[in-house]
Amino acid sequence: QVQLVESGGGLVQAGGSLRLSCAASGRTFSSYAMGWFRQAPGKEREFVAVINWSGGNTYYADSVKGRFIISRDNAKSTVYLQMNSLKPEDTAAYYCAADRRITIGTYRDRNEYDYWGHGTQVAVSS
Repeated sequence: QVQLVESGGGLVQAGGSLRLSCAASGRTFSSYAMGWFRQAPGKEREFVAVINWSGGNTYYADSVKGRFIISRDNAKSTVYLQMNSLKPEDTAAYYCAADRRITIGTYRDRNEYDYWGHGTQVAVSS
């Protein structure tokens, strides 16, 4: 079992930055791939970024590529999402997710992740 708690959301002006954190419980954090998803009001939850267990591989949605950076610290059981050059369309609730079996063919699919946090809200004003 893994419990995930996100933090770091808030209100920021367009062009600004935020860093989200997701703290995980359990002693097997380093065996999980970690993903970030987001959900805007009235829209489906969508993939943002994923990082493999070692941090050696990362993938991003096209909409955030070049602006967001996902990273992890296995010693602290925490995954981060550095969000730069924020846009109003980045406004959403952001969720972290964990799974041991994520592959290059499945990381975009929210249904493949077994564990989810409760989310942190990000609002970007124009």
